Amino acid sequence: MAPYAPLPVSSRIRNRYLFASDLLLFASATIIAFALRFEGFEWGPIQDHSALVFLSVALPLKLAIFWRAGIYRRLWRYAGIVEVERLISASSASGLMGLLVGGIVLPGLHLTGMRVPLSVLFMDGLFTAAFAAGPRFAVRAVGRRRQQSRLQDARRALIVGAGAAGEMIVKELMGHPTLGLNPVGFVDDDRSKHGHRMCDLPVLGSLASIPDIVLAHEIDEIVIAMPRAPGAVVRQVVRAALEVGVKTRTVPGMFDIISGKVSVASLRQVEIQDLLRREPIQTDLDQVRSLATGETVLVTGAGGSIGSELCRQLARLEPAQILLLGHGENSIFDVLSELSERFPTVVAVPVIADVRDRDRMQQVFAQYRPYSVFHAAAHKHVPLMEGNVAEAVTNNVLGTKNVVELSAEFGVEHLVMISTDKAVRPTNIMGATKRVAEQIVQEVAEGHERKFVAVRFGNVLGSRGSVVPTFLRQIQTGGPVTVTHPEMRRYFMTIPEAVQLVLQAGAIGRGGEVFVLDMGEPVKVLDLATDLIRLSGLEVGTDIEIRFTGTRPGEKLYEELFFDSESAVATDHPKVLRARNGTLPLGMSTVVDVLLEAARSGRPEDDIRELLGRLVPDFKLPAHTDAAVLGALPN
Repeated sequence: MAPYAPLPVSSRIRNRYLFASDLLLFASATIIAFALRFEGFEWGPIQDHSALVFLSVALPLKLAIFWRAGIYRRLWRYAGIVEVERLISASSASGLMGLLVGGIVLPGLHLTGMRVPLSVLFMDGLFTAAFAAGPRFAVRAVGRRRQQSRLQDARRALIVGAGAAGEMIVKELMGHPTLGLNPVGFVDDDRSKHGHRMCDLPVLGSLASIPDIVLAHEIDEIVIAMPRAPGAVVRQVVRAALEVGVKTRTVPGMFDIISGKVSVASLRQVEIQDLLRREPIQTDLDQVRSLATGETVLVTGAGGSIGSELCRQLARLEPAQILLLGHGENSIFDVLSELSERFPTVVAVPVIADVRDRDRMQQVFAQYRPYSVFHAAAHKHVPLMEGNVAEAVTNNVLGTKNVVELSAEFGVEHLVMISTDKAVRPTNIMGATKRVAEQIVQEVAEGHERKFVAVRFGNVLGSRGSVVPTFLRQIQTGGPVTVTHPEMRRYFMTIPEAVQLVLQAGAIGRGGEVFVLDMGEPVKVLDLATDLIRLSGLEVGTDIEIRFTGTRPGEKLYEELFFDSESAVATDHPKVLRARNGTLPLGMSTVVDVLLEAARSGRPEDDIRELLGRLVPDFKLPAHTDAAVLGALPN
């Protein structure tokens, strides 16, 4: 057996007392069993001799069995089902040993003048089990009462979810009074649990009855103990809690638990991500490992929200090295430092470069020869790009062109370009440039027969400049919270789940496809703002005003996922759809070259928009057309 870690001094002393107690009680068990069998303590010489010999042999063996079972190395104040099982096992082994010794061994060796009566052996086993359990259960009961006495002044908590996570939370709260929460009961939508008890606490009803239960039992706080619960259920609980004026906390989501970031018992405040929580994504690790394990992987835009999470998840796949390529040294330094701390065995190489610089990018590819490339470098802010058209084109189009063409030239096996749902029927420069980037990936993949794909998804929660951090900042400053339109809807994902699916799509791509991630149902931005305000303990209209500012240039009320010309096909993964692009625009390469030259030479923005319109027919163009631009295009 592996050596045990030493117990605290107080626990060792307590277990020595229990050992001494067992010595006396186990001896008493044998004597009482004989006394009951022979109706008193006046036995004949043969019975006296048999009892003495049996006691001399069985008592040390009993203590040895209990010692070997680890009974004297348990913290009985915190005993649970495992300790009870161990105690039952030791008691059963002790009873069988007594039966064997008294019924077979001693008479067989002629050490006793008679076989110890079976009734004595049976009663001895029962009394031994009872005497072993009694003092230990008493220690547990005293410890539990002390815990409960310390929780008398704590905040009364209602646990949502009478399952394994709920059980862990109750044990954690009972064992750590400093947390300041006293669990008083559970709620659960499983009707078969209603009226029953778990951890000696009642299951009081369903989630719909939360407001009534809070009032009836004077609840101060609600703890959501359902790591797999979808966002709709979390929203139901949070809104019920807000109606009756109590706070909510939650266990982490399943992704955080599986990834090892936190334990189930780690409580935190409910966050907006919890309200949008979906079923945990099941990743085919064997497929995904083929992208990175033992290989050199390049991530462009590695300092951004998506790029940095790509680096974290790729590091878990044990690549030979990860190239962290980015234009901003500070963000690359931050990611490098994090990877060095969390994944010390993974070689992370910082590469400061601009994807628009063809010569510099060629040096990188020639030096490191990456096996897989994840292209996340891009300008993404819609309103900013409306005022910086040339910059959007050079970064999103030229940068992608450089990365994709160099990947084909230097034998890259897998390339994944991060796209956006704004690329579908774009009404803004950012979406149009990302659509052109998708077409470049398709053209090169088909021309060189490479596994180069694009992955299209919506907004990610918590990314820099996204709506959630903006709303939180406005709430912290007292408002108003600005929403462009009451009917504005967007698809949302958390960064980790988006990156999980990006990796999965990269693994199943055959080349030239655009993969679209299942992002659930679109969410009204107004509902998101309202939930954030209420999660902050404030009320809309009373504490914080929501102000509608009107749609900004390039914005749509809702986003789409597919063009009419695209066919959506299911893949092996239920959360990933494949969209086979339609025919590429006539003379695409020539138009892209003219577009890039127009952007680099400072041509008017309307000219650049017109060129984008030739590449992306669904892109909404300004009313007038520049004849000089049209003359440069192929017919």
